[in-house]
Amino acid sequence: MTLSRYLGRRGRAMITAGLLGLAGCTVGPDFAPPATPLADAGDYLDTGLVAATPRRLLARTIDAEPDVAWWLAFRDPVLAQLEDRLAAQNLDVQTTTARLFQSRSQINTAAAAGLPTLNGQGSAYRQQFSKNGTIGLLSNSLGSLTGGSSGASSGNLTAPLTNGFESYTLGFDASWELDLWGKVRRSVESAEAQADASAEARRDALISGQAELARAYVQLRGTQELIRIDLANIRVNEQILDVVRVRQQKGLVTGLDTSSAAQQVEAIKAQLPQLQQQEIQQINAISLLLGEPPLALSQELVAGPSIPPVPPRIPIGVPSSLVMRRPDIRRAEANLHSAVAEIGVAEAQFFPSVTLTGSPTVNSVDPGKLFRGSSLQYMNIGPSISIPLFEGGRLKSNLVLQRARQQEAAIAYQKAVLQGWHDVVNALAALRGDEARRARLARQVADARQALALSRARYVQGVEIFTTVLQASQTVLQAETSLSQATATISTDFVALSKALGGGWETTFPVGRTPPLSLAKVGIPLTDVVHDGALGR
Repeated sequence: MTLSRYLGRRGRAMITAGLLGLAGCTVGPDFAPPATPLADAGDYLDTGLVAATPRRLLARTIDAEPDVAWWLAFRDPVLAQLEDRLAAQNLDVQTTTARLFQSRSQINTAAAAGLPTLNGQGSAYRQQFSKNGTIGLLSNSLGSLTGGSSGASSGNLTAPLTNGFESYTLGFDASWELDLWGKVRRSVESAEAQADASAEARRDALISGQAELARAYVQLRGTQELIRIDLANIRVNEQILDVVRVRQQKGLVTGLDTSSAAQQVEAIKAQLPQLQQQEIQQINAISLLLGEPPLALSQELVAGPSIPPVPPRIPIGVPSSLVMRRPDIRRAEANLHSAVAEIGVAEAQFFPSVTLTGSPTVNSVDPGKLFRGSSLQYMNIGPSISIPLFEGGRLKSNLVLQRARQQEAAIAYQKAVLQGWHDVVNALAALRGDEARRARLARQVADARQALALSRARYVQGVEIFTTVLQASQTVLQAETSLSQATATISTDFVALSKALGGGWETTFPVGRTPPLSLAKVGIPLTDVVHDGALGR
């Protein structure tokens, strides 16, 4: 007596119901957002030994949340228009978008493992055995024993096999592996976390592109400002050359002063080709960021305003809010979530797997009787169980591997958080230092221009040698160049700070249905996840 007949229908139904009830179990640790090393409140403060008490790294920062469209603070309509085009045209963003679609498809692939599989089948064929073969000889022998021919009417049951017959079959194969221990659910959880990580990678690519575009734009305006400074100094030194020539014609100076003045003009003009080359390269850099061919943006960018200035007030928020804004931190947490879920997948493999199978079909040699109840046939309907008894250490090694990957992901998350904190503090320190340098350079430019004016006047009066005028002119050019470069550096510092704060993706990409940093997620502490004991198989 088989187990199925012994249990009867009611017993088999109870077993199946019990197995389905177990499908709600999920092994493995639940994910919980880990604690971060960032302060819950406060500001980015300078706690060095130079200051007697902690102070802000930059005096004009405020604790308000950073602007998501931070480039608008430059009040430059050309830059704003370029930033609006970046999300749709940047090739790196398009690449990460394609990867996001790939990762989202993996969710459906993982979820499909928890659903039944159903394969339909059908056949219609005619078959006839050889009359001279084994079946045919058997048919002849049976016919002679019954004293008749080999026809079916004589009682020979094998005769239809040699005379030919048709067979018609319709049916399906079905199987369903019950997710008793949550292996599929953990796989889906891991795939969803990977999709979240891909979404954050896409946002990170957008932020990087926005910052790179703003940096290239500021550098372009800085180069164009240097060209204007160079042209202005050429005009000033040509005026000085005209004065020297007049004085030479009057016999007041020698040709040495004229040659020195002409050499100064040519030296300044020699800087123009290099600056113009930089201008073209920077326009092309912006074109590449927008997926455009070289020089495609020349008409838009050749003639432009001055270097966009930094806003008077800079909102930077508090350190603890970095984890909600920076996509690289959010991606690191999503990767950690995926690694924790993979531990559950590995643990589920230690437990028995139960599969429900069935292959019901209808079969008949007469197509008119194919759909009658008497044509129904089936086999292998019912649950089957597979218990891992000996795997040569494969399951345990896989679990150890997943735990090691989880620890790696936890370390990567901690590093991402600290890196974000360091990026903000370093950007604030750079902005503070460069602003102090620019203030001194502005005073130097004013003094240098005054010195040049005085030296020119004294030279015309005949009480000053021409070497003093040349030196004063060179000092003005160097000071104005340094001031322009310092102004551009401050603006790029603001770009670096805005990127470090992690804003910009909110204006284009939605948060998504399942943010990886949802505070509603609960679970065991990270330390328990890392040190949870392994199973013994």
